[in-house]
Amino acid sequence: MSARRTELTRAAARLFAEKGYHGTSVGDLAEALGVRKGSLYAHIQSKADLLWEVAREGAVAFHAALDAVPEEGPAVERIRAALRAHLRVVAEQLDVATVFVREWRYLEGERRDAFVAERRRYEERFRALFREGRELGELRADLDDGTAALLALSAANWAYTWLRPGVDTDALADRFTSLLLEGMRGYASR
Repeated sequence: MSARRTELTRAAARLFAEKGYHGTSVGDLAEALGVRKGSLYAHIQSKADLLWEVAREGAVAFHAALDAVPEEGPAVERIRAALRAHLRVVAEQLDVATVFVREWRYLEGERRDAFVAERRRYEERFRALFREGRELGELRADLDDGTAALLALSAANWAYTWLRPGVDTDALADRFTSLLLEGMRGYASR
């Protein structure tokens, strides 16, 4: 990808995250690059091309982060590592993560189908961690793996709306893990 195309993709990620896909015009993209609208078409065929690139970049980033989670060790620690990896992507690539979580729904046709397949594959990778924890006896025997994975990912995905710059995402992921896996039981203060 050319340097100019990369710059355009970065600007698109930022604008789609700030204004939404439909709220961002080709004129906005051109202004962000300091060029005329017509000049953008030397790099793209449509704004939809940019949405696809940013959404796909998000999928690659989240899968790569999960790839770094060790394949060995206690499932509970691997769940913690997976949540750490996920929140690190959100913090370090906030614009891309925002598009991955929110704006992808504007993809169409084969691109949408391919993206949904990647999201499902990512969710299944999380579900497998919870399933393994249940099967190994590290988590409760009646755990619904799918619901547990969706709960964890829903909490982590929405971090794009409230995560502050400089926050320790590892510590945040550790707190998420504690709440998810240890529950909210405790000693009553009555």
